[in-house]
Amino acid sequence: MNTTDATTFSAFHAVIKFEKLVEQTVERITRFSGFVPARHFVPVIDVIDLEANPRSSKVGQVTAAIRESIENTPSEFPFKTKGILLGASSYRRLDRERIGVNFEKRKIEGILDGGHNTLAIGLHVLAKAGVPDAAIKKVKVWDDFRTLWHEQAEAVDALRAKVRDGGTTDLDFLIPVELIVPSDPDDEVVTEEFEASLLDICAARNNNVQLKVEAKANKRGYFDDLKQTLPSYISERVEWQQGDPKPIKVADIVALAWIPLGMLDPMPAADDGKPVGAPLPQNLYRNKGDCVVRFERLMSSPVVTKEHGAVAELHNVPVFSALAVAGQIPELYELIYRKFPDAYNKNDGKYGRITAVSKMNPANAKAPHKTRFTNQDAKYASPEGFIVPLVYGLSALLERREDGTIAWKTDPTEFLNDNLDEIAKRFKGIMQMGDFDPQKVGKSGPAYTMVRDTYTTLLLAANTGEAA
Repeated sequence: MNTTDATTFSAFHAVIKFEKLVEQTVERITRFSGFVPARHFVPVIDVIDLEANPRSSKVGQVTAAIRESIENTPSEFPFKTKGILLGASSYRRLDRERIGVNFEKRKIEGILDGGHNTLAIGLHVLAKAGVPDAAIKKVKVWDDFRTLWHEQAEAVDALRAKVRDGGTTDLDFLIPVELIVPSDPDDEVVTEEFEASLLDICAARNNNVQLKVEAKANKRGYFDDLKQTLPSYISERVEWQQGDPKPIKVADIVALAWIPLGMLDPMPAADDGKPVGAPLPQNLYRNKGDCVVRFERLMSSPVVTKEHGAVAELHNVPVFSALAVAGQIPELYELIYRKFPDAYNKNDGKYGRITAVSKMNPANAKAPHKTRFTNQDAKYASPEGFIVPLVYGLSALLERREDGTIAWKTDPTEFLNDNLDEIAKRFKGIMQMGDFDPQKVGKSGPAYTMVRDTYTTLLLAANTGEAA
């Protein structure tokens, strides 16, 4: 790993100075972990944001408890918190346990976990910098904090100078920090594989958040319209309530719902005022927790739902139209799931001999495979990584009308029945580029783009009568 002279510190967004630094590497990922004194974490707060984190931090009981711990028991704080997880693909190991970091791809790099810790630490710094309590109390969400932090830059700089001169120990407390980076930042392949892993790592670290969000969303009634738009025989099989032993996870339904929801424009802002961005297409497969968190944020928007007793009721017509389409997606998913293997074989393929497929379909299987959503017999059990991109392609068949509502351009069932053989022919090439590995295919952003383009081309050909 390259070592950079301290004179090049200005080349980085931030330089993180650790204490008791530990470096660990497994294949393409390196983890630096240790304690970072608060005075050395302030420069990180200057440049960091929460775009990579699936939730936007809010001021509440959690942040209050963290601030109380910092204030009353600073020496115990690093042992009371799991700390902060950062991710970046551009970095250099410097001298004296310093890491120079650039957070370039903000949608996947930055704070992966620990947003509430960062918010609480930042508020503590502002208080110690002499920012009036009345101004701090106005901070409700992360964006409010960022605004106040920049407004009070001079006060924070004055506190830094005071710390450097030994005039205060207010920023001596330690923060547990993990920084994950590619094992070789100069190797493009290693870096690309590392960036692909960031979404999975972020989802895993925030898995408990997904579970909490699912419970909250169900309690607030955010799933109610999805329940109604789904066919009853599918809705009855969904684990809407955590702990209810049903075969379909609510995250599976919510992830697919983003195919039509992603067509909304403009996208409503959540209750914190921050626009709700649609998840990356590959997150429908690889990061369903992100899909759930974004769905809860969307449905919490005051322009989407209104309070009605203890439950929120949907009053946004475009969102309802998208959910009505979402109710049809699971059946279309299974149409593709059941028919794709034969369509693949019609194109000089041997679907059952693909390693990932053969592992799921042992020769000694005693019962036919059942599909997830409709519990129908299927000739093959298929890896989800092969199926989800094909389902996402249905977005090409959707349109946003002048009134903002989402609807089909053409009958999706007829389109799939007419074109699945040709779709399989073209998708076979995408599978080949992914070494017939469903993990690689399902996590590949370009795979989703190419499938959508295929659907668009075939739809245009059908409408014009020309060959695709």
